[in-house]
Amino acid sequence: MNRNIKISLAAVFVFCLALTVVFVVSRAGGSGEAEQTATPVRADSQRLSAPADSKATFVEFLDFECEACGAMYPTVERLRQTYGDQVTFVVRYFPLPGHFNGDRAARAAAAAAQQGRFEAMYKKLFETQQQWGEQQEPLDDLFTSYAQDLGLNMEQYAADYNSQATRELIDRDIADGKALGVSGTPTLYIDHTPVEPGTYEDLSAALSSAINKQ
Repeated sequence: MNRNIKISLAAVFVFCLALTVVFVVSRAGGSGEAEQTATPVRADSQRLSAPADSKATFVEFLDFECEACGAMYPTVERLRQTYGDQVTFVVRYFPLPGHFNGDRAARAAAAAAQQGRFEAMYKKLFETQQQWGEQQEPLDDLFTSYAQDLGLNMEQYAADYNSQATRELIDRDIADGKALGVSGTPTLYIDHTPVEPGTYEDLSAALSSAINKQ
């Protein structure tokens, strides 16, 4: 009888130990996912430049239809010209609900990225923003014409533009932004530290400081 009790107790102990291990592992995994959510940049985030010996990271949460992002675009391009060989420039999608075609523009950029033409579509959308921004009608056909101008495979573009993977990518960027407290665009980070949008001189000084800390 005592032998049976000992065997039962041992079985209960092993079962409880197994549950503890599963609980600890699942908590560790969940914590890791939470940390991943609240980060300005992910390993697979879209990059405009990625030097092998990157000394700093510049991240912009943007909306292609946002006028302030359009105004920031020339400054970011100038920063890229100056620091592109030292700094990783990252774009995160954050289309705002008040912009009728902001999400469509993000989908166009994400679809172009699947064919290695993200930068080209990024430039096209900002350089034509005044022509299509603030219109209260769907402009899918216009963005398709941009894809044609860039020489994309249109069958693949259409599939990626409407794919669940593209939807999830944009939604994940929005979720990351919200978890970080992003509420408007452009929102900028340098090495995980938020910085105020400013002049070229302001942002250049901030980047130089980040580079010199390396």
